[in-house]
Amino acid sequence: MTQQNHLRGVLLASSACILWGISGVAASTLFINNPHLTAMWLTQVRMISAGLILLVWGMMAGKHPFKIWHHRHAAWTAVSYGLLGLIPVQLCYFEAVRVGNAPIATIIQFLGPFIISIYYFLFKHVTPSRIELIGMIMAFIGTLLIVTHGHLNSLAISPVILFWGGLSAIGVATNTLIPRTILPKYGALTVTGWGLLIAGLFLTLLQPMWRVHLTITWPQLGLLIVIILLGTVAPFLMFARSLSDILPTTASLMDAFEPLAATVFSITFLNVQLTSFDFIGGLLIILAVMALSLNTHKMLHFLRRRRAHSSS
Repeated sequence: MTQQNHLRGVLLASSACILWGISGVAASTLFINNPHLTAMWLTQVRMISAGLILLVWGMMAGKHPFKIWHHRHAAWTAVSYGLLGLIPVQLCYFEAVRVGNAPIATIIQFLGPFIISIYYFLFKHVTPSRIELIGMIMAFIGTLLIVTHGHLNSLAISPVILFWGGLSAIGVATNTLIPRTILPKYGALTVTGWGLLIAGLFLTLLQPMWRVHLTITWPQLGLLIVIILLGTVAPFLMFARSLSDILPTTASLMDAFEPLAATVFSITFLNVQLTSFDFIGGLLIILAVMALSLNTHKMLHFLRRRRAHSSS
């Protein structure tokens, strides 16, 4: 792997995360300008549109997306991925944005990697390392600062924001863990495309989006297109492409750009006011996740060296 390829991978991954952050700000703008717009409707439109685009893209690229339905395990995994992974990570995130704001919702969702660590500890009996424990403490303190603003006897943000943000963080974990067994065989275009489409259609069964009477202006339609294309399809393709140039652990470090982008664009364009506690708490969470990702990178490097040594 050349230095140029590595730089390309880093730029693609970081750009994808910035676009995800902008997507949250675009959604927040829609909720502000159109009070009748619901997170459910926005999530349905986003999922179905992006899912169809990715599946068509996969067919054009010769990925044969319908092959996944020939195997029962893969089919059930794709359904589980859509219902238990993508719905909480997208619907609950948009609900947190709607009742709060994009920076706080994105920072709370950023706690997802620590839920993955807790899952591995409880169910896979993988003991957290020292850096993981330190990271968890930093993330806890950061979250506490955001939630209480230093006043432990009261909440500085609505419990509703914390509820939806917490569910979206759990969604980050399930969104990461569920599809990992079928991604190598069927590819990210197929798995994510079907997951998005299944999730969107399921939500439509619960609450048909055509029954929602909305008046969408042209600027709002533009924001909707931004969320679908620049906030879903484009970053997914860019992030997937980056994984051919850099390690997944390196790509995960770029996730820090998402809450940073959401914060910068919210302050610049929406005049969102954040306190020093929000900034300090957000910084602690970002540093904690970066430490966790770096530790994972070192662990993978150690395992590769040990495997190579044992086979020689």
